[in-house]
Amino acid sequence: QEPILNTTMAAAPDAKRPKVDKKAAFVAEFKPLLDEVLNDAEKLYPDYDKGALEWFRKSMEYNCLGGKMNRGLSVLDSLKHLLKDREPTVDEISEANILGWCIEWLQAFFLVSDDIMDGSITRRKQPCWYKAIGPPCKGWEKEEVGMVAINDAFLIESAIYKILKLRFRKKPYYVDLLELFHEVTYQTELGQMLDLITAPEHHIDLSKFTIEKYKNIVKYKTAFYSFYLPVAIAMFMAGVEGQEKYDNALAILLEMGEFFQIQDDYLDCYGDPEVIGKIGTDIQDNKCGWLVIQALQRASPAQIKVLEENYAQHDMDKVARVKQVYNELDLKSVFKAYEEESYARLHTLIKEKAGDLPVEIFTDFAKKIYKRTV
Repeated sequence: QEPILNTTMAAAPDAKRPKVDKKAAFVAEFKPLLDEVLNDAEKLYPDYDKGALEWFRKSMEYNCLGGKMNRGLSVLDSLKHLLKDREPTVDEISEANILGWCIEWLQAFFLVSDDIMDGSITRRKQPCWYKAIGPPCKGWEKEEVGMVAINDAFLIESAIYKILKLRFRKKPYYVDLLELFHEVTYQTELGQMLDLITAPEHHIDLSKFTIEKYKNIVKYKTAFYSFYLPVAIAMFMAGVEGQEKYDNALAILLEMGEFFQIQDDYLDCYGDPEVIGKIGTDIQDNKCGWLVIQALQRASPAQIKVLEENYAQHDMDKVARVKQVYNELDLKSVFKAYEEESYARLHTLIKEKAGDLPVEIFTDFAKKIYKRTV
């Protein structure tokens, strides 16, 4: 288990207490929360099989730990900015971290499902859950989790609402939390559907790949849950009122979500699998991605022919031919130029829309994702 405190003291003479490692403190909340969910199940359903609950525990640990956890950590970061003239109390810190874990569990629910749909191989430097061998159940020692992972994803999602009920039912913003999680889940699933039906593996038609379709997929599949959700939760906790403030935050955070997803598409192709923790498969999976759209806008007829003949093929030689076209078109430089333009546009939007919300909510988020390599 990671230590809750980083006890390295600063050199300055006025340093009186150890610096808190906020990620370690966040991770330390995970096991007690998971125990609470499983203990509640044992209490409510005493006749339920204990071995199955151990499977549930393993799937939660395997799929919810090991990521960057930026979404979950952003709840407390945002709350601190919103409180402005005071530090959050111990209880507020704990509650923000619990709600952050609800977001991380939502993320795990999406990723387990997405990996099955995409036929992905690795996630966070380990086999995807449905590919994992030896789950904790007699008779499964040498077997893959397989399609049981679909139900495991459902259970991970259910854990969110169990914790919300156990910990937040008496809060004045409880119903707001329920509605927000349900709505964001719905939005994300709409985005996933659009992603899947726009580019089915059995029908390859690159003419359907437009920047307008791409932005629509990104908005619904990524931006709402990755960026708006943690900030909106912090706003509920801080007692922020007025729909316009939420709408303005949404406008800024949707722009940030688009920026983030385009980076993700770039890293899927050009990132080091050892660093990003997964093997990129967007080309093989016929994804309506930013790179292929940029290539189609710039390619010669001969290069378009190469893309049409080699995109969406599970053949590494054909993947290499697609990447060769990307390199011929210097899409690395195209991305770098986009990154600079988008970052400048984002800061303009923050100035225009933040109003009396602390700008640090948004600039801190931007710093986490700008020029990232993972």
